[in-house]
Amino acid sequence: MLNKNPDQESKSVFFAAFRYSIPVLLGYLAIGTAFGLLVTGAGYPVWLALFMSLWMYAGAGQYIAVGLFTGGAFLPEACLIQLVVNARHIAYGFSMLNRFPEKNRPYFIFSMTDETFALLSSLPSGSNGKDRDRFMLYVSVLDQCYWAGGSLIGAMAGSLLPFSMEGIGFALTALFIVLFLEQVFRVKKPGVFLISGAAALLTIWFFPERISLLGGMALALIGSFLAEKFFLQGRK
Repeated sequence: MLNKNPDQESKSVFFAAFRYSIPVLLGYLAIGTAFGLLVTGAGYPVWLALFMSLWMYAGAGQYIAVGLFTGGAFLPEACLIQLVVNARHIAYGFSMLNRFPEKNRPYFIFSMTDETFALLSSLPSGSNGKDRDRFMLYVSVLDQCYWAGGSLIGAMAGSLLPFSMEGIGFALTALFIVLFLEQVFRVKKPGVFLISGAAALLTIWFFPERISLLGGMALALIGSFLAEKFFLQGRK
């Protein structure tokens, strides 16, 4: 029996990972391009969009970072906002920790976006071996390449073409709406979403704009905690 050519086997796994990640390719190119346009539209250089996508790679966090830059946010405030917004990735990392091979585990943790987590977590946990590890690595790298490529395309287009940036910031809102709807259908517990929505409205009406995001997060957390505690006590 002839042994498989290692190069051919690697190419086969790569193309399988590419086909598996095509849905992310379509989404990341569009949203990444919007991010690149947002960066250059705010007056920043092209390289910053690519640098953030390679070094930061935080999706919604990158959109928020541009807003924080232009708004003149203080560094502690910006760090706290980013921590809260990206805290969900801690849960992603812990849930996938045993599935990640030790060799590339730091990169797997770094590259764990919402979409990459959705792809990798849906793989059968019982399938092991080098091919599976290589497949997961290819999916993670490809997803980041899609995002970085979209960011670069958008930044270059924004710097070279007379492009109106009006309304481009809504891409962030659209991104959060998509994530919101995904969570609503997945969790199927409307209470926490209603509380969060009410908290957002209250902060828009009564809080200064500079602290509205942090205020909304705090109100949502406090409201969810009290509602859960009251509900649990009511059932006892």
